[in-house]
Order: sequence, then structure tokens, then C-alpha cells
Amino acid sequence: MSQTVDRALSILPLLAEGPADLGQVADRLGVHKSTALRLLRTLNEHGFVYRQSDQRYRLGARLFALAQEAMENLDIREIAHPHLVRLNEQCGHTVHLAVYEDDEVLYIDKVESRYPVRMYSRIGKPVAITVAAVAKLLLADLPEPERRAVAEKLDYPLYTARSTPNAEAFLTELAKVREQGWATDLGGHEESINCVAAPIRGADGRVVAAMSVSAPNVVVTADELLTLLPLVRRTAEDISGEYSGRTPVRDPA
Repeated sequence: MSQTVDRALSILPLLAEGPADLGQVADRLGVHKSTALRLLRTLNEHGFVYRQSDQRYRLGARLFALAQEAMENLDIREIAHPHLVRLNEQCGHTVHLAVYEDDEVLYIDKVESRYPVRMYSRIGKPVAITVAAVAKLLLADLPEPERRAVAEKLDYPLYTARSTPNAEAFLTELAKVREQGWATDLGGHEESINCVAAPIRGADGRVVAAMSVSAPNVVVTADELLTLLPLVRRTAEDISGEYSGRTPVRDPA
């Protein structure tokens, strides 16, 4: 039975490459045409494949509907939270998770620092979109016309001397973030707070969320915080893999 299931599932990536006839399916599986036909008929009955008028098979609408439903029901916060906790245990600093919704970047999860100096960020609260590292990652992933349109309608409050001053400077920063795949906020919102962030991507490669590690200067310097960037990026990659289904969940041990 497991071999039958394996063969049936092997048909799906073949048809993802484009329609194929019975002979092509049988050759790819290394089975007789009668065996391939039985598998195709079963998949067709469940709507996972569709037999065209030219007798070739393609992926069925039911498969796309299930994929869409699964994506809509994924909870990025639930998936990410154990990873954020582990990262916090490793570095001790505040860890955030953020998403872009309705023209705002919002924190949807936070794991507090173990140090006595705490940040005032709150779950559900919008971030300072023109300076926050997570915001830069989320906006940098937008298509260029949309990115420019967003940048041009934002206000640019000068929180500190390091704040982003205008739309052109912001677009330049977003282009840099898009190319390098990570972002920082080194005193742009608060002089004493630094932050490094990495993107979380879905199965299509688009950024669905961003995570960060933040710490005040009295705990670590900006340079010291930047040494955590590989760990932050690795955590984001682990979350991305689990969220998109590309990689199995790692054993915490």
C-alpha cells in the first residue's frame, strides 16, 4: 500500500511540469501502463488530476483548492513562536514577530528579554514603519511600483538623528535590504535601542512576516548585536521552512 501511495504522489510533481499522457506517466514511474492508469483514475476521482480532451492529464482544481485552504489556515504566529522562544533562550534579548496588514506593520508576537531593561513594544501595536527593521523587510518585498507608492505617502518623523529623513532615502534603504536579505535599525527609532531582523518566507518565496532581535546599548553594543545576525537568519529560515512545508520540523534537542 505504501508503494502505491508513493507512486500516486509521484505523479503530482510530474504533472506540475505540464500535462502528460499515460505513457509519459508510466515511464516516469517505471510501471506498466495499466498500473499508471489505475493510479490516474483514482487521483481523477478525487479531483487531484484532470483528464483533458486530448487524453493527457493535468493537475486538478481540487488540488489547488486544498492548497489555498491550507495556506489560509496557516497561523504564522503559532508556527514561529517556539522558534522565537528558543532564539530568546540562546541570546537573552527581546524577540519580535511582525506582519504587514492594512498599510501598517504590526507586532504579532514578542518574547521578553531576560535582562532588567525592557522594551515598551506591545503585541498588536504598529511599529515605526520608516525606521523599524521588520518594516524595512516587509516593505522591501513589495513590487517596485507598490513600494514607491507606499514610500511616497508616508510621513518621516525624525525620531533621532539616524531616522530615515524622506521617501528617496527610504527607497534606497529598501533596495539595499531587498538585495542583502536582512535589515537593521541602529538607533533610528530610539538612540539607545538597536535591532537586527530577518524575513520569513512562504512557499512562493514572498515575505509573509519578519522577525527581529532588539537590545539596548546598556546591554550590548550595536556591533555585538550584529554578531547575532547569522543566528537570527537561521531561525527565520527554520520558520520559513516549517511554514512553507519545505523542510521537516527540527528536533529541539
